[in-house]
Amino acid sequence: MPKLSKEKLRDHVRERKLARVYVLYGPEAYLREAAAKTLANTAFGSGDFRDFNESSFSLNEHSSIRDALAAADQLPMMAEKRVVRIVDVRIAATGNRDTLKEEYETLLGGYLANPSPHSVVIFSGDELNGNRKITKLLEKHAVLVDFQPLNDDGLFDWIARLFKESGVNVEPAIVRHLTTISGSNLLRLSNDVKKLAAAALPDGRVTEAMVDALVPRTRLMDNFALSGHLVAGRSSEAVSSLHQMLDDGAEPLMLLGLLGSNYRRLLIAKDLMDSGSDRSEVARAVKLRYNDQEPFLAAARRAKMTQLTHAIKRLAEADIAIKSSIGGGGPAGAKMQIEMLVCELAAST
Repeated sequence: MPKLSKEKLRDHVRERKLARVYVLYGPEAYLREAAAKTLANTAFGSGDFRDFNESSFSLNEHSSIRDALAAADQLPMMAEKRVVRIVDVRIAATGNRDTLKEEYETLLGGYLANPSPHSVVIFSGDELNGNRKITKLLEKHAVLVDFQPLNDDGLFDWIARLFKESGVNVEPAIVRHLTTISGSNLLRLSNDVKKLAAAALPDGRVTEAMVDALVPRTRLMDNFALSGHLVAGRSSEAVSSLHQMLDDGAEPLMLLGLLGSNYRRLLIAKDLMDSGSDRSEVARAVKLRYNDQEPFLAAARRAKMTQLTHAIKRLAEADIAIKSSIGGGGPAGAKMQIEMLVCELAAST
């Protein structure tokens, strides 16, 4: 059976030619859940009795796969289709972590060889090891869709599409600023977009000031540790923190945006401190929550103005270098650029 991309799945659903069995897998749970809901919505017509014909089974419960397949074999009641969702699917590298266990291979194979024409069965889970026999069984009989985390371009396109669907057009710089301070969690971002779209009425225009006022600075404060290590000259801790973020899937350009925003806010705080402003005024100017004030203000006190301005200049140069592929293109070149930058900034303290 074919393996579809997320974009091809969208086209496939528009054609309303649903397959009998889908497997939605990968770590991006928000998009997986959205795809499963879209498939279910497409399967039902406006007059169908959906409550009687839609069921969900978690494989964290031992007997669920047997019950789910039995439900899929039932005829729908006052509807054209029955939708059966099988969630918490995990086929790991070793069997002891599986939730779709090998003991059910014969049962599953029997259903997949002759799936009910009256049902749409949707398997959904975060892990599907391609070397396992039961995965190959699913690959043979089901439509598979892989939901990996979005890269920078994919994330920006996704946010822009959400804004457009809400009747709002935004500049690319606003989208990048939103991800810099909010992060890449799609559920959180979708809520942020809804909030900003409502605030943009009636002219439908989102500004950077609106983003700063309405969106919690989740990513900035969660990841301030890297900027703090750099300002304090803790080279090994800074490099370790950077590698952890890269291993967690952070894109180099997003990290540059994160560092740039943090350094600009440190520069504002340092300037206000040097001019005699009190703590509360500084905290308001850089939009600090109470619990975040001490580490941020301590870093600003330690920093030198020349250090902060030099860092901002080097961040801008690194941004240009990555976008123009100086020193090598692709992910490897971008990773090398930001690693070199972090080492330089930490050593320049």
